[in-house]
Amino acid sequence: MRKPSTFEQGDQMSVHHQPVLRGVSSVARRLPVGAEPTADGVHFRIWAPDQPSLAIQINGVDWWLDRDDSGYFAGLIPHAASGTRYQIRLANGQCVPDPASRYQPDGPHGDSQVVDPAQFTWTDAAWKGRSLEESILYEMHIGTMTLPGTWQAAQRELPELARLGVTCIEVMPVAEFPGRWGWGYDGVLLFAPSHLYGTPDEFRAFVNEAHRHGIGVILDVVYNHLGPDGNHLHELSQHYFTHERSTDWGTAINFDGPDCIPVREFFTSNAAYWIQEFHLDGLRLDATQDIHDDSPPDRHILTEITRHARSAAPDRKILVIGENEPQHSSLCRPASEGGYGLDALWNDDFHHSAMVALTGRHEAYYTDYRGTPQEFISAAKYWYLYQGQWYSWQNARRGTPGFDLDPMRFVSFIQNHDQIANSGRGDRAHLLGSPGRYRAMSALMLLGPGTPMLFQGQEFAASTPFLYFADHQPELARHVEAGRREFLSQFDSLKDPAAQRLIADSSDPETFVRCKLNFIERQLHADAYQLTRDLITLRRNEPCFRSENRQWIDGAVLGAEAFVIRFFQRNGQDRLLLVNLGIELDLPIVPEPLLGLPPEYGWQAILSTESATYGGSGVRSVVTADNGWHLPGEAAIFLGVVPTDPDQERPA
Repeated sequence: MRKPSTFEQGDQMSVHHQPVLRGVSSVARRLPVGAEPTADGVHFRIWAPDQPSLAIQINGVDWWLDRDDSGYFAGLIPHAASGTRYQIRLANGQCVPDPASRYQPDGPHGDSQVVDPAQFTWTDAAWKGRSLEESILYEMHIGTMTLPGTWQAAQRELPELARLGVTCIEVMPVAEFPGRWGWGYDGVLLFAPSHLYGTPDEFRAFVNEAHRHGIGVILDVVYNHLGPDGNHLHELSQHYFTHERSTDWGTAINFDGPDCIPVREFFTSNAAYWIQEFHLDGLRLDATQDIHDDSPPDRHILTEITRHARSAAPDRKILVIGENEPQHSSLCRPASEGGYGLDALWNDDFHHSAMVALTGRHEAYYTDYRGTPQEFISAAKYWYLYQGQWYSWQNARRGTPGFDLDPMRFVSFIQNHDQIANSGRGDRAHLLGSPGRYRAMSALMLLGPGTPMLFQGQEFAASTPFLYFADHQPELARHVEAGRREFLSQFDSLKDPAAQRLIADSSDPETFVRCKLNFIERQLHADAYQLTRDLITLRRNEPCFRSENRQWIDGAVLGAEAFVIRFFQRNGQDRLLLVNLGIELDLPIVPEPLLGLPPEYGWQAILSTESATYGGSGVRSVVTADNGWHLPGEAAIFLGVVPTDPDQERPA
């Protein structure tokens, strides 16, 4: 066996130093860990400082690796090639998967397999990515998006998503996890796309085809914890995790403690790997509040993950979106301003207010929301509703100021995987309130100033639920199910024994199958599908949604459940979004300047969610003959400026 390559560790006093390849071997690696094919065989490299010896076992033969002073084991095996199956043999004889395995054909407890990414032929050389401003996000779970639940089946839906107007798919986690079904947030082998959905090259083909249709693909990654079943990192080094901190899922990952350099390297390399080898257009970082690091912002692990992701594709636009429950808006600021450089954050505040307005309930984490017009106006103008105020549900202040940030940096949604499942029965938002209110809320989300995100099936009002499902070993499954029910019991309505009986068993295969979309509903629910399509088209075509044309946004309350948002533009082509979540409202006198125009111009409806085309009861004129206003009940209307004299030119 050839002498393995080693990585310069540099100044051990700085946990932020990024190791570089040193020329002690002819082997050049793309990434610091895992199995990489070369012209002379396969080069393996694993960080396992707690192991006195380590071998790669292939067909029962042990190939012992050399160890360097930093605890890395490495070596070139000339008999290995792409497709070779192997395991790592520990000093005690136990065999485990490679922690940086690129593929697990039989799942996380089986063999690892060598993968050569160069064998896939890409055809997306001209693809430069999608900007945040033009993004219509679409959250997708590969296992339930289609009946087969595979990359190939999901790929067949890409043309229709492109016709709908989706510009970027956000794929829920696909890192290898145990069991036959799951959400993916309990992944244990972060470099291996789950075998449940197909091969790595089928994942690449999905991305390649998405790019051909003008759709970007970003991947949801979990860097705050690993799953409880199949995680062997602790056997390789006690320093992968730290007992100094905890997360909602147990022990935290060691990003700033002793021996953290290789740990940081493992995760930053993973971020670069997905971008480089799968041509992904970015990452969604799960639960960033549980990624603990006391480093300064410019050297924080989140900053370095973001940098590595972007440096992996310098000629493409790479988006990094974070989930951050405490709503720290500094995550979206550049490092030069004390931030972390992310592009956008999920906006839970908008969702929570929307759900209260749709359902009339404000229990559990909806407690501090009322779903009022003022909340939606504030969300349109200032993005987060909580930017440092007291938040009674957590008995603490919530959020940090973000008034200076662009609204596109906040992802708006009324459905996502968590929130649908947390309804108890997995009911989607359109089933939890009246149809009219839901249509109006859809318009507010898709035409609002934030970056909109749909959850799979939302576009056609899918009747299928999205439930929590996970296939674990029996004992672990019992603990997971108990924990799930305890979590849902924060909702007073779900403490009711009758409601508890309706909560689906996450380990039941039928729970998983029930969540698979039925695309016949695109035709059965054609009115809902048409509304989504028209709203997206409107957002794409209307200049008021492009930042170079927008001057500012303002809003006003018009009634107990009615409000207006005005999009001012430099060219005078202002737009109004009228939303009335209550009963129809007649306003003969309206002392509100946001509704005003010069006498030679008036307002004309461009789209109304009450159109019979969308399942509404029909459209009445919004502006009456006496210059009063009529706001239909439970509807949203988008209006533009028109001359009162048909022969007069529009304002320029």
